[in-house]
Amino acid sequence: MSTALAVHHGPFGRVALYNLDRSMTLHAHREGHLIFHVQGPPGSIDIEGEQYPLEPGQGVAVSPWQPHNYCCLHPGKPSLYLTLYIKPFWFLDASRRASASLRFGRSPIDVTETINRLVFKIAGAMLEDADDSYVAGYLYGLTQESFDQSWQWIAEGASFTRCAPPVRDFRVRNAIKLMREKVSERVVLDRIARGAGLSRPHFYKLFRQQVGITPNMYLNTLRMENAIDRLVTSIDPVTDIGLDLGFSSQASFTRFFIANVGIAPSDYRRIVHFADAA
Repeated sequence: MSTALAVHHGPFGRVALYNLDRSMTLHAHREGHLIFHVQGPPGSIDIEGEQYPLEPGQGVAVSPWQPHNYCCLHPGKPSLYLTLYIKPFWFLDASRRASASLRFGRSPIDVTETINRLVFKIAGAMLEDADDSYVAGYLYGLTQESFDQSWQWIAEGASFTRCAPPVRDFRVRNAIKLMREKVSERVVLDRIARGAGLSRPHFYKLFRQQVGITPNMYLNTLRMENAIDRLVTSIDPVTDIGLDLGFSSQASFTRFFIANVGIAPSDYRRIVHFADAA
């Protein structure tokens, strides 16, 4: 059974030590995502149809909104991963570089001596419940090293990094606004399409062109973010959180959460640590 050894939330985003023994569903995050193998059998990450190994010496970077899923290659045999979800604006502020959008140049990350040291410093600090400032400092160092390396072999280099192109079509912007407003309802995407003035096929095609993922995946990301936020910041029962997000039962919400996050919502709430904003 997949478990979490530690989860820290803070201004940087979140970072987790996950013991995973099952594959996850295709999903996306608005954060920059880094995954490093710590121990156990190797796994892999599928990013937009390409497989990248997660093993000693090899990590993976996922840019914001890139569809991806974890593939467990040895079901029932857990592998421990350090998993980062870094907020792009936190990284931009910390780096003081206008080009640092957290859009990675390539997905494979070679685990250099510096990166390996930072991975184990972060893991050790989380397990020992060290001062939050140490964790944040190590996270920035690891993200910067990985970001720089991801552009090392790209012709234009990191100085030409751009954020994902903005959503320009007002109908897609209206659809996104409606989805955000109705994330706590049983959202029917056909109604969202009509509300944005589009037919269903045109809506799906235009949304993917503008955003890079399907409306279903975008809505699932909103639900996942809302669920995590409420688990961390409220004492609302897990059942109520699931029902408020449109799930018919706690069991269906738990299945959704495990498929997208890796562990059960009750386990996530039990292990999470919220870092001080300072």
